Amino acid sequence: MHILVLQHARVEHPGIFREFLKEDGHTWEAVELDEGEALPDIEGFDALWVMGGPMDVWEEDKYPWLKLEKKYINQAVNVKGLPFLGLYLGHQLLAEALGGEVGKLDFPEVGVMDIQLTEKGATGVFFDDVPSLFQCLQWHSAEVKRLPEGAQVLATSPACAVQAMSWGPRAYSLQFHVEIELDTVQNWAKIPEYAGALDAAVGQGGAAKLEAECNAKIETFNTIAERLYMNWLQTAAKV
Repeated sequence: MHILVLQHARVEHPGIFREFLKEDGHTWEAVELDEGEALPDIEGFDALWVMGGPMDVWEEDKYPWLKLEKKYINQAVNVKGLPFLGLYLGHQLLAEALGGEVGKLDFPEVGVMDIQLTEKGATGVFFDDVPSLFQCLQWHSAEVKRLPEGAQVLATSPACAVQAMSWGPRAYSLQFHVEIELDTVQNWAKIPEYAGALDAAVGQGGAAKLEAECNAKIETFNTIAERLYMNWLQTAAKV
């Protein structure tokens, strides 16, 4: 497969998924939308991945390309039926692109926290062989408030009802982060919006604490990431 990856900050790339793609012989091409790079013709790609970013989906005046990106996602997923994977902002953009609604969380989720699979998630392909309750990195202050028509919730948490979502047979998205590597927290903490959210949630020195907590669990995180990657490939093969 040749995958188009839409990025909104250079340090928010596919992370550990890059290793899995390379091992399997798949290729990917990144477009850095926050740096003004243009959206390419989707016809040249077999799938679309949309990564995270510090902006909010409703900030179209500040980031005019968000409106174009939503239309592009709708065209790829709804019209073309391309396999899709969205992480964090990519999860929220999928929801809005398909007619859902995103808004502020009552209380931001920042830290290593529990995720609970729903019945749909526990019995479906995407979370196959993933524990019904597991931990992951959270770092967000917005959430999907209203699902697009036809979407299903695959995972949830006490603070955020829609932690994972599917739409149709080949579009999947996650509010939480499974793609992290040993340097992820360190890199993301350099983004002012993320640093502010981290300090507010954890206090001074929050980056070092979160990095240590994530790195202590990195093997488990990477195992879950690899399983989700393999499961996504299965869904991508559906017609």
